[in-house]
Amino acid sequence: MTESFAQNPESNHVIELHEVWKTYRMGSQDVHALAGVSLSIERGSFWAISGASGSGKSTMLNLLGCLDRPTRGRYALEGQDTASTSDDELSDLRLKHLGFVFQSFNLIPQLTVQENIELPLFYQGIDAGIAAKSAQAIAERVGLSDRLSHRPTELSGGQQQRVAIARALSNNPSVLLADEPTGNLDTATGDSIMELLTELHEQGKTIMMVTHEPEIAKYAQFQLVMRDGKIESISQNPGSATVGVGVGTLI
Repeated sequence: MTESFAQNPESNHVIELHEVWKTYRMGSQDVHALAGVSLSIERGSFWAISGASGSGKSTMLNLLGCLDRPTRGRYALEGQDTASTSDDELSDLRLKHLGFVFQSFNLIPQLTVQENIELPLFYQGIDAGIAAKSAQAIAERVGLSDRLSHRPTELSGGQQQRVAIARALSNNPSVLLADEPTGNLDTATGDSIMELLTELHEQGKTIMMVTHEPEIAKYAQFQLVMRDGKIESISQNPGSATVGVGVGTLI
Protein backbone atom coordinates (compact mmCIF):
# COMPACT_ATOMS: atom_id res chain seq x y z
CA MET A 1 0.00 0.00 0.00
CA THR A 2 1.54 3.32 -1.07
CA GLU A 3 1.35 6.20 1.37
CA SER A 4 0.23 9.49 -0.17
CA PHE A 5 1.21 13.02 0.78
CA ALA A 6 -0.98 16.05 0.27
CA GLN A 7 -0.32 17.64 -3.11
CA ASN A 8 0.03 21.39 -3.34
CA PRO A 9 -1.89 22.56 -6.46
CA GLU A 10 0.65 25.34 -6.92
CA SER A 11 3.67 23.07 -6.53
CA ASN A 12 6.32 22.80 -9.21
CA HIS A 13 6.96 19.17 -10.15
CA VAL A 14 10.24 18.61 -11.97
CA ILE A 15 9.46 14.88 -12.52
CA GLU A 16 6.10 13.27 -13.27
CA LEU A 17 5.53 9.57 -13.86
CA HIS A 18 2.09 8.28 -14.81
CA GLU A 19 1.34 4.54 -15.04
CA VAL A 20 4.88 3.78 -16.17
CA TRP A 21 5.69 0.22 -17.20
CA LYS A 22 9.03 -1.20 -18.31
CA THR A 23 8.80 -4.70 -19.71
CA TYR A 24 11.61 -6.95 -20.91
CA ARG A 25 11.18 -10.07 -23.00
CA MET A 26 13.05 -12.98 -21.39
CA GLY A 27 12.71 -16.02 -23.63
CA SER A 28 8.98 -16.66 -23.89
CA GLN A 29 8.06 -14.56 -20.85
CA ASP A 30 7.53 -10.86 -20.22
CA VAL A 31 9.30 -9.52 -17.11
CA HIS A 32 7.87 -6.29 -15.70
CA ALA A 33 10.77 -4.35 -14.20
CA LEU A 34 8.33 -1.48 -13.53
CA ALA A 35 4.62 -2.16 -13.20
CA GLY A 36 2.37 0.90 -13.34
CA VAL A 37 4.44 3.41 -11.34
CA SER A 38 2.90 6.85 -10.79
CA LEU A 39 4.81 9.52 -8.90
CA SER A 40 5.52 13.24 -8.87
CA ILE A 41 8.67 14.85 -7.52
CA GLU A 42 8.66 18.37 -6.14
CA ARG A 43 11.52 20.61 -7.18
CA GLY A 44 14.11 20.84 -4.41
CA SER A 45 13.24 17.54 -2.69
CA PHE A 46 15.68 14.74 -1.81
CA TRP A 47 14.63 11.12 -2.35
CA ALA A 48 16.26 7.79 -1.53
CA ILE A 49 15.06 4.85 -3.64
CA SER A 50 15.65 1.45 -2.11
CA GLY A 51 14.49 -2.15 -2.41
CA ALA A 52 15.78 -5.68 -2.80
CA SER A 53 17.71 -6.81 -5.86
CA GLY A 54 15.27 -7.01 -8.77
CA SER A 55 12.78 -4.62 -7.16
CA GLY A 56 13.01 -2.13 -10.04
CA LYS A 57 15.04 0.64 -8.40
CA SER A 58 17.84 0.59 -11.01
CA THR A 59 15.31 0.52 -13.84
CA MET A 60 13.58 3.49 -12.23
CA LEU A 61 16.85 5.44 -12.10
CA ASN A 62 17.64 4.59 -15.74
CA LEU A 63 14.24 5.91 -16.83
CA LEU A 64 14.57 9.05 -14.70
CA GLY A 65 17.99 9.59 -16.28
CA CYS A 66 16.57 9.30 -19.82
CA LEU A 67 18.90 6.35 -20.41
CA ASP A 68 15.88 4.20 -21.25
CA ARG A 69 12.25 4.74 -22.20
CA PRO A 70 9.05 3.33 -20.67
CA THR A 71 7.38 0.46 -22.48
CA ARG A 72 4.16 2.34 -21.81
CA GLY A 73 3.02 5.19 -19.63
CA ARG A 74 4.40 8.71 -19.44
CA TYR A 75 7.51 10.27 -17.97
CA ALA A 76 7.72 14.06 -18.10
CA LEU A 77 10.94 15.87 -17.18
CA GLU A 78 10.57 19.62 -16.74
CA GLY A 79 7.16 19.25 -18.39
CA GLN A 80 8.50 17.53 -21.51
CA ASP A 81 7.18 14.06 -22.27
CA THR A 82 10.21 11.87 -22.93
CA ALA A 83 8.18 9.31 -24.90
CA SER A 84 7.56 11.81 -27.70
CA THR A 85 11.19 12.89 -28.10
CA SER A 86 13.75 11.68 -30.61
CA ASP A 87 17.01 10.11 -29.46
CA ASP A 88 18.83 13.38 -30.11
CA GLU A 89 16.24 15.33 -28.11
CA LEU A 90 16.53 12.79 -25.29
CA SER A 91 20.31 13.30 -25.24
CA ASP A 92 19.73 17.05 -25.13
CA LEU A 93 17.38 16.62 -22.15
CA ARG A 94 20.05 14.64 -20.31
CA LEU A 95 22.71 17.23 -21.05
CA LYS A 96 20.59 20.22 -20.02
CA HIS A 97 18.58 18.91 -17.08
CA LEU A 98 20.33 15.93 -15.48
CA GLY A 99 23.53 15.35 -13.56
CA PHE A 100 24.82 11.83 -12.81
CA VAL A 101 26.86 10.56 -9.87
CA PHE A 102 27.96 6.92 -10.07
CA GLN A 103 29.24 4.42 -7.51
CA SER A 104 32.46 3.92 -9.51
CA PHE A 105 32.97 7.71 -10.07
CA ASN A 106 33.43 7.27 -13.89
CA LEU A 107 36.08 9.97 -14.10
CA ILE A 108 38.41 10.15 -17.11
CA PRO A 109 41.87 9.30 -15.70
CA GLN A 110 43.80 11.20 -18.40
CA LEU A 111 42.05 14.48 -17.51
CA THR A 112 42.70 16.76 -14.56
CA VAL A 113 40.06 17.51 -11.96
CA GLN A 114 39.25 20.78 -13.69
CA GLU A 115 38.97 19.12 -17.11
CA ASN A 116 36.70 16.40 -15.73
CA ILE A 117 34.40 19.03 -14.22
CA GLU A 118 34.37 21.03 -17.47
CA LEU A 119 33.41 18.03 -19.62
CA PRO A 120 29.60 18.56 -19.70
CA LEU A 121 30.18 22.23 -20.56
CA PHE A 122 32.48 21.21 -23.42
CA TYR A 123 29.68 19.08 -24.89
CA GLN A 124 27.33 22.05 -24.62
CA GLY A 125 29.77 24.21 -26.57
CA ILE A 126 30.38 26.62 -23.69
CA ASP A 127 33.26 29.04 -24.19
CA ALA A 128 36.48 27.60 -22.71
CA GLY A 129 37.13 30.62 -20.50
CA ILE A 130 33.62 30.58 -19.08
CA ALA A 131 33.81 26.80 -18.55
CA ALA A 132 37.11 27.15 -16.67
CA LYS A 133 35.73 29.80 -14.31
CA SER A 134 32.59 27.73 -13.74
CA ALA A 135 34.64 24.60 -12.97
CA GLN A 136 36.78 26.52 -10.50
CA ALA A 137 33.72 27.88 -8.71
CA ILE A 138 32.11 24.45 -8.47
CA ALA A 139 35.36 22.87 -7.28
CA GLU A 140 35.48 25.40 -4.46
CA ARG A 141 31.85 24.61 -3.65
CA VAL A 142 32.69 20.93 -3.07
CA GLY A 143 36.00 21.58 -1.31
CA LEU A 144 38.41 20.79 -4.16
CA SER A 145 39.78 24.19 -5.14
CA ASP A 146 43.32 23.02 -4.27
CA ARG A 147 43.05 19.87 -6.42
CA LEU A 148 42.18 21.32 -9.84
CA SER A 149 45.45 20.28 -11.51
CA HIS A 150 45.47 16.77 -10.03
CA ARG A 151 44.37 13.66 -11.91
CA PRO A 152 41.87 11.15 -10.45
CA THR A 153 44.58 8.62 -9.57
CA GLU A 154 46.17 11.21 -7.30
CA LEU A 155 43.00 11.59 -5.24
CA SER A 156 41.36 9.60 -2.46
CA GLY A 157 38.05 7.84 -3.10
CA GLY A 158 36.12 10.59 -1.33
CA GLN A 159 37.86 13.27 -3.37
CA GLN A 160 37.12 11.41 -6.58
CA GLN A 161 33.44 11.26 -5.67
CA ARG A 162 33.48 14.99 -4.95
CA VAL A 163 34.90 15.54 -8.45
CA ALA A 164 32.09 13.38 -9.83
CA ILE A 165 29.52 15.48 -7.94
CA ALA A 166 31.15 18.69 -9.18
CA ARG A 167 31.02 17.39 -12.75
CA ALA A 168 27.35 16.50 -12.28
CA LEU A 169 26.66 20.05 -11.06
CA SER A 170 28.56 21.83 -13.83
CA ASN A 171 25.54 22.16 -16.13
CA ASN A 172 23.32 23.32 -13.22
CA PRO A 173 20.96 20.35 -13.69
CA SER A 174 17.32 20.28 -12.64
CA VAL A 175 17.87 16.87 -11.05
CA LEU A 176 20.95 15.19 -9.58
CA LEU A 177 20.78 11.40 -9.98
CA ALA A 178 23.03 9.41 -7.65
CA ASP A 179 23.48 5.65 -8.04
CA GLU A 180 24.91 4.14 -4.82
CA PRO A 181 27.14 7.23 -4.36
CA THR A 182 28.80 5.82 -1.21
CA GLY A 183 29.07 2.20 -2.37
CA ASN A 184 32.83 2.28 -2.92
CA LEU A 185 33.65 4.38 0.13
CA ASP A 186 34.38 3.65 3.78
CA THR A 187 31.81 4.74 6.36
CA ALA A 188 33.45 8.03 7.36
CA THR A 189 34.09 9.09 3.76
CA GLY A 190 30.58 8.03 2.77
CA ASP A 191 29.14 10.17 5.54
CA SER A 192 31.11 13.18 4.28
CA ILE A 193 29.70 12.67 0.77
CA MET A 194 26.17 12.43 2.17
CA GLU A 195 26.75 15.63 4.13
CA LEU A 196 27.72 17.30 0.85
CA LEU A 197 24.56 16.00 -0.87
CA THR A 198 22.52 17.24 2.10
CA GLU A 199 24.07 20.70 1.71
CA LEU A 200 23.19 20.69 -1.99
CA HIS A 201 19.62 19.73 -1.14
CA GLU A 202 19.42 22.54 1.42
CA GLN A 203 20.59 24.90 -1.33
CA GLY A 204 17.60 23.81 -3.45
CA LYS A 205 18.91 20.95 -5.59
CA THR A 206 16.54 18.08 -6.46
CA ILE A 207 18.24 14.75 -5.73
CA MET A 208 17.15 11.20 -6.59
CA MET A 209 19.45 8.61 -5.01
CA VAL A 210 19.45 4.82 -5.23
CA THR A 211 20.92 3.08 -2.21
CA HIS A 212 20.65 -0.30 -0.50
CA GLU A 213 22.04 1.08 2.78
CA PRO A 214 19.38 2.11 5.36
CA GLU A 215 21.81 4.47 7.11
CA ILE A 216 22.47 6.31 3.85
CA ALA A 217 18.76 6.47 2.96
CA LYS A 218 18.13 8.31 6.24
CA TYR A 219 19.96 11.35 4.87
CA ALA A 220 17.21 11.86 2.29
CA GLN A 221 14.02 13.82 2.84
CA PHE A 222 11.86 10.94 1.58
CA GLN A 223 12.41 7.20 1.33
CA LEU A 224 10.75 5.30 -1.50
CA VAL A 225 10.81 1.52 -1.27
CA MET A 226 10.22 -0.60 -4.35
CA ARG A 227 9.08 -4.20 -4.58
CA ASP A 228 8.36 -6.26 -7.71
CA GLY A 229 8.43 -3.19 -9.95
CA LYS A 230 5.95 -1.23 -7.84
CA ILE A 231 6.15 1.43 -5.15
CA GLU A 232 5.66 -0.44 -1.90
CA SER A 233 5.90 2.56 0.43
CA ILE A 234 6.91 6.18 0.77
CA SER A 235 7.89 7.71 4.07
CA GLN A 236 9.25 11.04 5.21
CA ASN A 237 12.37 11.00 7.34
CA PRO A 238 11.99 12.60 10.79
CA GLY A 239 13.10 16.20 10.97
CA SER A 240 12.90 16.84 7.22
CA ALA A 241 10.91 19.72 5.80
CA THR A 242 7.46 18.96 4.39
CA VAL A 243 6.95 19.74 0.71
CA GLY A 244 4.05 18.94 -1.60
CA VAL A 245 4.45 15.39 -2.89
CA GLY A 246 1.86 13.53 -4.88
CA VAL A 247 1.69 9.81 -5.48
CA GLY A 248 -0.93 8.58 -7.92
CA THR A 249 -2.48 9.73 -11.16
CA LEU A 250 -0.78 13.06 -11.74
CA ILE A 251 -0.75 13.58 -15.48
